[in-house]
Amino acid sequence: RLILIFGFFLLAVLSPVQAEGLSSPSLPGYPDCAVRCIFGAFAGGLCAPKNQTCICTNEVFQQNVTACVTMNCTIPESLTTRNSSLTNCGAPVRDRSQEYVVLSNVMAALAGAFVVIRFCYKIFITSVDLGIDDWFVLATMIACIPSGVITKYGTTANGLGKDIWTLTATEITQVLSFFYIMAWLYFLQTTLVKLSIITFYMRIFPAREVQRVLWATFIFTSVWGVAFIFTAIFQCKPIPYFWKQWDGLHEGSCADANAISWSNASMSIALDLWILAIPLWQLRSLKLHWKKKAGVALMFCVGTLVTVVSIIRLQSLVVFGTSPNKTWEFYDVSVWSTIEICVGIMCACLPTIRMVLVKLFPVLAGTTQRSKGNHYYQYGSGVRSKTAGTQQGRTVGTVTTDRPNSEQGAEGSGIVFQKSYTVQYSDSDEISLVNMANSDGPGK
Repeated sequence: RLILIFGFFLLAVLSPVQAEGLSSPSLPGYPDCAVRCIFGAFAGGLCAPKNQTCICTNEVFQQNVTACVTMNCTIPESLTTRNSSLTNCGAPVRDRSQEYVVLSNVMAALAGAFVVIRFCYKIFITSVDLGIDDWFVLATMIACIPSGVITKYGTTANGLGKDIWTLTATEITQVLSFFYIMAWLYFLQTTLVKLSIITFYMRIFPAREVQRVLWATFIFTSVWGVAFIFTAIFQCKPIPYFWKQWDGLHEGSCADANAISWSNASMSIALDLWILAIPLWQLRSLKLHWKKKAGVALMFCVGTLVTVVSIIRLQSLVVFGTSPNKTWEFYDVSVWSTIEICVGIMCACLPTIRMVLVKLFPVLAGTTQRSKGNHYYQYGSGVRSKTAGTQQGRTVGTVTTDRPNSEQGAEGSGIVFQKSYTVQYSDSDEISLVNMANSDGPGK
């Protein structure tokens, strides 16, 4: 049985009892089991019934009442006793619920704005075909809608952000049932965010070796996400035991909530670092102007914000699953989970946001060989741009690639090998940020 009664026991409401010489068999607001414990503590002589200061501050008196109530009362009765005791001793009522509602609305609005800009820019300005990464981002945003609704009308409306002893039994059951839904929705959302970033890398890094790494990461992330979603859904047997176990009056069993939360959070952080390392490793070999390379690297590194938030959220899981004051302690976990998902969505949209900013403020594009009008991003050996023109907002050029040692000239007996390619690209396409094609690679 959870020990929920400690500190600040009693009793401004004792005046009617005091006048009767402790002969009253009951106290207003207290269950019968607690009344017997309180009168038993007075019989010990530690505090007089009229000494309000002693009743509220004497630790030994409080411990005696706590031990008795814990042994003789149910958890709901214990919570009622503590609420009455703290109220009578003038303890302040804590409530952080509205702060969470405001934060949730603001973060959801920002994430939604990023997604709208991403789709509007691609559909109406550049006419770029939508990729699977775009649909993963949209799916994440859609999955966030029920979370926002539950935050407003479910968890906070029933007491999340308040002390559990200030709530009714029905409110406690309701808030825990909504928290159960939020738990597996969180696992779904984190998985979709990661898949959106991975599929974006699949589009901009076409090299065979990188594609293999990305596909392996995609499969692992998918399996990881599905495994934790099902674990969250079926962690208790029967399932309703998740939100009914708090009162100690129901039978069932649950997996270790701390183990599930910590393993998911630690693996999520490791995946974030791995996903970040892939583009940075590829970026080092690109022959981009250093300003462009630094800008792209900075854009990728901003994604570490998600990792930082995940680490902060991990700290909030220290008391998760074991705290007796669940509706108060679950507040931090909920807040950082909301921030993590929304920041993840915004980071996934950064490449498009960057292109919007470059279009509005061309100076942000930096200096590249292509911006001088003579070359496209240079890669491989012996690459040079011959001609360039504009066609429906896209640039078309001819790129000629000479094999090494092919410039020995026609005077010698060597073989001259030359290939020409027609390259089409757009300033508004994220793929132009990091062009990984290698003209000298295998298969050419």
